[in-house]
Amino acid sequence: MNRVYNFSAGPSMLPLPVLERAAAELVNYGEAGMSVMEMSHRSPAYEAIIQKAEADLRKLMNVPDNYKILFLQGGASTQFAAVPLNLMTGGKADYVLSGQFSTKAYKEAQKYGDAKAIASSKEENFTVIPEITADMVRPDADYVHVCYNNTIYGTKFPAVPDTGNVPLVADMSSCIISEPVDVSKFAVIYAGAQKNMAPAGLTVVIVREDLLGKARPETPSMLDWQLMAENDSMYNTPPCYSIYMAGLVFEWILSIGGLEEMERMNKEKAALLYDYLDSQDYYIAPVKKEYRSMMNVTFVTGNEDLDKKFPKEAEKAGLMNLKGHRSVGGMRASIYNAMPKEGIEALIAFMKDFAEKNPKN
Repeated sequence: MNRVYNFSAGPSMLPLPVLERAAAELVNYGEAGMSVMEMSHRSPAYEAIIQKAEADLRKLMNVPDNYKILFLQGGASTQFAAVPLNLMTGGKADYVLSGQFSTKAYKEAQKYGDAKAIASSKEENFTVIPEITADMVRPDADYVHVCYNNTIYGTKFPAVPDTGNVPLVADMSSCIISEPVDVSKFAVIYAGAQKNMAPAGLTVVIVREDLLGKARPETPSMLDWQLMAENDSMYNTPPCYSIYMAGLVFEWILSIGGLEEMERMNKEKAALLYDYLDSQDYYIAPVKKEYRSMMNVTFVTGNEDLDKKFPKEAEKAGLMNLKGHRSVGGMRASIYNAMPKEGIEALIAFMKDFAEKNPKN
């Protein structure tokens, strides 16, 4: 098997045991006589799949009983509109701008009411997470929105921000199920699945039940969380195969020790790469240490030509998708749950070789 190490920010690597199981079940799932791809979402076989996926995610993240788990479509970007449509009942919401996606969410919310940016790290080129205190939050805001991990810039909130009595909403697309998180500290968590959970096409929304049923009158049915909850995420045909794959991923993580073990593995991988970056001066890691992401590691050489050469040469070594986002440049290694430690070791070996063969001066 000639598999490469895929450092893509998404869609990203999936765990090999999950892919192998999906391959074994591709043509005939269980005793169904058909693939999950062909299965009616109303069939007993598929209902069992989606119910188990939800139960396993609830167990994995220790989701309290007073939260609903929704399996939706449209990507996390669709939730940029769904959040204000479901929650901005008083016409006000506060946003923390820590990168591109939080900024997009903020701009979308401005269409529906008084969305205010209460903090931003744009002037620092998003290399830090803005400091947030409860007194910065408008007490009459309907919610506070954050992007918990910033894929493009490689930053992460070091702790859950204190928003006082105002509900906290978090986009966790690039860090969900990478470590334990206290779900009860959030009113809503949403995430695109294509980084840590499943193939593209699925979005997970975890919402506290008391916030359901308050959607604005103009809310499209497909964006109404209450309607989706009442129909067990099957108001229409859901992204069936992506949900099946997510279920396999949840089951795999539970089998290896849950999120505690996942966190241990992820910390070990991230430490390997960051320790190397901090030990030399050829590559520069722009993010301040206290805000570094465990999932997305950004670095540059400081030489634009070398930054362009690096990902091209890396591909020849089987290290794929290391080019940084077009808005940032440089390099980015996305080292999500499915990236094995061996991938990090291979990347570091290549980085050392590249530096030796391509002196800056």
